[in-house]
Amino acid sequence: MHSRRSILKKSLLLTASGLFMGLRAPAILAGERIETVAKRSELTPPPDLFDSQALDLDFWLKPRTLDLVRPASGERVQLLYWKDGEILDPAYQQVCHLLRDVNGKKTAPMDPKLLETLWATQAFIARFGMTKPLEILSGYRTPESNRRLIEEGIPAARKSLHLEGRAADIRISQLHEEVLGELIQSFRQGGVGFYYRPTARGGWIHTDTGLQRKWQG
Repeated sequence: MHSRRSILKKSLLLTASGLFMGLRAPAILAGERIETVAKRSELTPPPDLFDSQALDLDFWLKPRTLDLVRPASGERVQLLYWKDGEILDPAYQQVCHLLRDVNGKKTAPMDPKLLETLWATQAFIARFGMTKPLEILSGYRTPESNRRLIEEGIPAARKSLHLEGRAADIRISQLHEEVLGELIQSFRQGGVGFYYRPTARGGWIHTDTGLQRKWQG
């Protein structure tokens, strides 16, 4: 019987393979053998897909670019925010704006450690040819917005780290939330909440820079 982790590995590999196949569609229509395309789409997994400690130092030292989209406002940013060990302030301000409280219309400084987690997640899966933007469902929240969510029965902690700019609710199109959450958990940067929903767009993952913990909501 396959272990839960091996199943998740296959899930990510199949997702990446599917994206690759999509790019190869014109070649198939041109008469290329499907077997040849399938062979080219094979991906070699790292020693442990969810162990970020296996990444070399170069991964963490290279320039960091974020590709973020905010469905609630229709905004998208693609920018270099970190280089040579320093955060580039103009880009950082843009990221904070995108992660603002859209309902409360207020921006707050976001924890750089949180941005590191978001970037590392994108950079890691990009190694498998997956370059979808990371969707930000919630970033910073004002106390009023957080209280409103609680009153409406939407999952929100009374002392949520969203209030401190230390949390984000995210998802990536075509990537199962469990795979995404397991990857983020491997970075060991804080808490990870798994929110599964039977909708067309699926659920989401909460990531924060608090104590290391895991839960399902």
